[in-house]
Amino acid sequence: MGLFTRAKPVTSKVRALAGTQVAQRLAADPTAVRAPVEGAQFFYRPDFLDAGACDRLVQLIDANRRPSTLLSDNPDAGFRTSDSCDMDRWSPDVRPIDESIAALLGLDPAHGETMQGQRYAPGQQFRAHHDYFHESESYWPEVSKHGGQRTWTAMIYLNDVTEGGATWFPQAGLKVSPKRGLLLAWNNMNADGSPNELTLHEGMPVVAGVKYIVTKWFREGRWAQ
Repeated sequence: MGLFTRAKPVTSKVRALAGTQVAQRLAADPTAVRAPVEGAQFFYRPDFLDAGACDRLVQLIDANRRPSTLLSDNPDAGFRTSDSCDMDRWSPDVRPIDESIAALLGLDPAHGETMQGQRYAPGQQFRAHHDYFHESESYWPEVSKHGGQRTWTAMIYLNDVTEGGATWFPQAGLKVSPKRGLLLAWNNMNADGSPNELTLHEGMPVVAGVKYIVTKWFREGRWAQ
């Protein structure tokens, strides 16, 4: 036996149930399409937002953007180089979209984090990462007080990009190019409620144009106060 052993993944009935219920709901929705990926749950929802809604969110991002940050013990300045902004969930331009994402997934809106907008100029990227929280990191005791682990992620592309800027899941073999209005949702957990390493993903560098997206993360418990 080696000197080091890998920690046993933490399973959770609550997280597992969220995965099952959302997947069943999306599978029954004729407007949603499941991606052909083994070992993880990914769904597309084309034209989730119309052009007007996308444009309004782009304007909010441009007006409120700041350099993106990392929740990490050892942040690397070149790891995430985009701009971000936190959306006002009660704004008349945000609230209907925020709640429609929760309705699509069948999740309690109070479990959703504040929707975040992101802007990627040419050359900007977000290197490979997981959306779920790593419970071995020093931030876990604090984030666990506010809804616990992340379960589902919903990402909406707000514009077409001339070249580059795909969302790439290298271990799952999935690459999604930006298309205005497209919603991509995935379960960050395995069937047993443990973190799914296949959801490792990156925002690939934009080559030409500017990429705008919004991202909504859902927790296993109540996040909104």
